[in-house]
Amino acid sequence: MIKFEKFELKNGLSVIVHEDTLTTMAAVNVLYKVGSRDEQPEQTGFAHLFEHFMFEGSVNIPEFDTVLEKAGGENNAFTSNDITNYYDILPGNNLETAFWLESDRMLSLAFEEESLATQKNVVMEEFKEHYINQPYGDVWHKMSALAYKVHPYAWPVIGKDLSHIEHVKLETARKFFFKYYRPNNAVLVVAGNVKTNEVKRLAEKWFGDIPAGEKIIRNIPKEPTQRDARVLEVKADVPVNALYKAYKMCARKDGLYYATDLLRDILSTGDSSRLYQTLVKEQKLFSSITAYITETIDEGLFFVEGRVSEGVSVDTANAAVEQALHQAMNEKVEAHELTKVQNKMESYLAFGETNVLNRAMNLAYFDMLGNADDANREIEKYKSVTIEQVSEAARIFRPDNCSTLRYLAKNSN
Repeated sequence: MIKFEKFELKNGLSVIVHEDTLTTMAAVNVLYKVGSRDEQPEQTGFAHLFEHFMFEGSVNIPEFDTVLEKAGGENNAFTSNDITNYYDILPGNNLETAFWLESDRMLSLAFEEESLATQKNVVMEEFKEHYINQPYGDVWHKMSALAYKVHPYAWPVIGKDLSHIEHVKLETARKFFFKYYRPNNAVLVVAGNVKTNEVKRLAEKWFGDIPAGEKIIRNIPKEPTQRDARVLEVKADVPVNALYKAYKMCARKDGLYYATDLLRDILSTGDSSRLYQTLVKEQKLFSSITAYITETIDEGLFFVEGRVSEGVSVDTANAAVEQALHQAMNEKVEAHELTKVQNKMESYLAFGETNVLNRAMNLAYFDMLGNADDANREIEKYKSVTIEQVSEAARIFRPDNCSTLRYLAKNSN
C-alpha cells in the first residue's frame, strides 16, 4: 500500500507526496501529459525531441545535469505515445535542488538555435541508428501505419519521418512547449525521505508562480473498428524471416485490460508458455516468439512476433500462429494457468513497490489516468480476473482484427 497525500496549486499543478522514512533518498517525478499522440501527421517526433531538449538548459540554469550531480543526484526521462516523464533521484536533504531545477525548466527553456540544432542532431542520429540502419528497425513504423489509419498512434514515438525533426523551427518548438509543458498539464510526485509540509512549502515556492497554460482540448480522431485483415510484405537485408501480427485491443482504462495482459502472459511469458511450447519447442517453427501489449490510453495493440526457423516458410509459420490464437479464442484457459500468471504478476508488482522511484512513477501515471489511488489496486485487479474474462479478452484474435507484417530476408524464397 502506497500512502500519499495529494494537493493542487492554483496554477493547476497536481502534487502528490509519499513519505518513506526507510530510505535516505528522494525521488522527484514530473509527468507531462504529452506524447506522440498530441502531434500532427506532418509534424511528428516533437514529444521525443523535447525529452532531449529539456536537458539543454533553462532560463536560469544552463547545465541541468551538472547541478544535479553536485547535489549527489541523477536523472533520466522517457517518452511514450501518451506521456513524457522526467525523474530525479537525490539525497532527501538536497530535495530543494530538484525543485529548483524542475521548476526552472517548466517555467521556460533557453530557446536558442544552437541548442535546438544540437538536440535535433542527437535525435536524428538515434533515428538512423535504431530505425533506419538497424535490422528490423523500421518494424514499428510499418506496423503502426498498418494497424492505425486515422489515430496518431499511426506513427512511433521517434517520429514518422526523419525530415520532420530535421525541419523543426525554433518558433514551432516554442509554441509546442508553452502549450503542453505547463503546470496544468503536469503531475509532480515527490517520494522518499521527505516531509509533506516541506514539500508543500517547496511546491508553492518554486512552482506556485509559474503561469498556467491554456486548457488543452484534445480532438484526437477515433480509430474506426478494423474489419479487414491487413497484410504487408517487405524484403530487406535481415538475417532471417520474421513475422509480426498486431490485434486491436482495449484501451488502458477498459475493464478488460487486466485480462488481456494476463492472456499475453499465458501465451508467451517463459519457456512453459503456450506459444513457446507449441511453436518453438514442439513444432520448431520459430527460433523465438513473444507477445506483448501496448499500454496506451486509447485503443492499443496486442503484438505477437517471432523469428522464423531456417527452412520453414512464413506461410507455415503464420498458419501455426493463427491456429494457436484461434485455440486461445475458442477454448477456455485452465484454472492453473490463470492462477500461475496471477501469482507471477502479484510478485512482480510487489517487488516493484520496494523501489521508491517506481512508487513515484506509478502514482504519477495513475493520477494522469484519473485516480492516483488506483496504483494501490493493481494487484487486486489482476487477482480478480476470471477465466471468463480471459476468454472475452481472447475474442480479439479474429482474422479481420489483425494486421500482419511478413518481414522477409532478401535471400529467402
